[in-house]
Amino acid sequence: MTTSFDRAPLSRRGFLRLSGGAAAAAALPAVLAACGGSSGGSGGTLRLVGVADQQKPLDLLTKAYTQAKFSTSYAPTDQVQTSVRTQLGAGNAPDLHVVYPGNGSAMSMAQIAQAGLLADLSDQAWTKRIPDNFKPAFQLGGKTLIYSAGSSVIGAIYNKKVFAEAGVEPPKTWSEFLQVCDKIKKKGKVPIALGAQTPWITQLITYALVPSTVYAKNPQFDAQMKAGSATFANSGWTQALEMYLDLQKRGFFNDNPNGTTFEQQTSMVATGKAAMAIQVSAVLPDFRKAATSPDDLAMFPVPGADDASQVWIPAGVVVGLGVSARSKNRDDAKAFIEFLGKQENINKWAEAVACVPLVRDASSKIDPVLNPFLPFMDGGKAVPFMDQAWPNAEVQPAHFAMVQELLAGKTTIPKGLAKLDETYRKK
Repeated sequence: MTTSFDRAPLSRRGFLRLSGGAAAAAALPAVLAACGGSSGGSGGTLRLVGVADQQKPLDLLTKAYTQAKFSTSYAPTDQVQTSVRTQLGAGNAPDLHVVYPGNGSAMSMAQIAQAGLLADLSDQAWTKRIPDNFKPAFQLGGKTLIYSAGSSVIGAIYNKKVFAEAGVEPPKTWSEFLQVCDKIKKKGKVPIALGAQTPWITQLITYALVPSTVYAKNPQFDAQMKAGSATFANSGWTQALEMYLDLQKRGFFNDNPNGTTFEQQTSMVATGKAAMAIQVSAVLPDFRKAATSPDDLAMFPVPGADDASQVWIPAGVVVGLGVSARSKNRDDAKAFIEFLGKQENINKWAEAVACVPLVRDASSKIDPVLNPFLPFMDGGKAVPFMDQAWPNAEVQPAHFAMVQELLAGKTTIPKGLAKLDETYRKK
C-alpha cells in the first residue's frame, strides 16, 4: 500500500469523512449521548463517541473486548465536529473519541494534539508497523496520537443493473465517463446522484478529479502550496471544478443537488433511480443496506484524465479513534486501543467498513469492490484526500461553501478559488 502521505507534513480533515476525507462519513440517524463522567478504575465503563460510519466495527469490537464496559454513542460527522471538540475544550470529553487523521479539520489529529488533548499511543506495538508514508496522518512531533484501521478511496459507487440496462461498463478515461453518463441519461435515469445539501458530500467530486488534474502532473503541489509558490487558482484545481460544473451543465446530476441529502443520494443509487454516486468507500455498507441486494453495487475509480495512464486516485487513512489526555480512565482506554491494534482486529475493522487494512497479512480480506483501486494504490498513483495537507480547519468548510455556491450559480470558479487561497493563507 503506497498511498503517499509523504507529500506534506501532517494533514487531514474530517470526509470521508471517512476516510474520509476528503475526507469520510455516513450520516446515519444517530444522536450523541449527553455529556457525563465515566466510572474510574480498571474494568470500569469507558465512554466512547464516534461517527456513524464507525458504529459497525466498534459495536463488533467493543463486544469482543472483555476488559472493560462501554457507553457508546454515534452521530453524523457534522455533529461530532462541533460537539466533541466543545467537550474537549470544556474538559469533559469522552475517554475515547473520533479523531480525523492528519490536519485540516477541528477534529483532526494535529489540531487536537496541538492543544494537548490527545494521549500518546507511541508505546503500543501496532504503531511500529505504520507504513512510513502514512506516518504524517498518525503522528505529530514523533508521537503517535491516533488509531486508524486502514485507508479508504473515493470513486463511483454504481448500480450494476442500471449500467447493464444502459449497456455501459466502468469507463477508463474522462471522455468515456461522459459517454457513459450520456447513455444512462438517455435511458431516463439520473447518471450521478449528488447530495450536496449534506456539506461533506460537496467535496467528493473535486477530490476524485484533483489527483489526475493536479498531482499526476505536479506531485509536489502540496509542498509548493505550503512554501507559497503555488495556488489553488493557478493549478489543476481550476480544471477539476470546470469538469465538476460541466457534469451539471450536461444534466448528469439529479435536480436540485443543494436540496438533496446524503440519505437521499444513497437511496437513489441503491434503488436504481440513479446510476452512481461519487463517494468514499467507507459508506459502501450504507449503500448496500439500502439496496435490494448488496451484489447490485460495485465501485470504480473516477477517471479524471483523457489519457488512462494519467489517471490518479484519492486514498486516505480512514477516520480513527483517540484517547482523551484528560481521561480519568486513560490507561483503560489505551488498553482498548492496543487491542484494536492487533492484526486480527485491524482486519475486522477494515472488513466492516470496506477499507484496505493499515497493514496486511495472509488473513486480511479486502472487499472485492476495491480491487479496481489496488493497482493505483500499489503503483504510486494514489494521493491523500486533499484536506489532509491543508494548514488550518477553515479551508475545508470554505471548499464546501464554494461548491454549493458554484452549483447554485452564486459564484465563479476564479472567485471561489481566490477565496480558497485566501483561507489557506490564514494563520
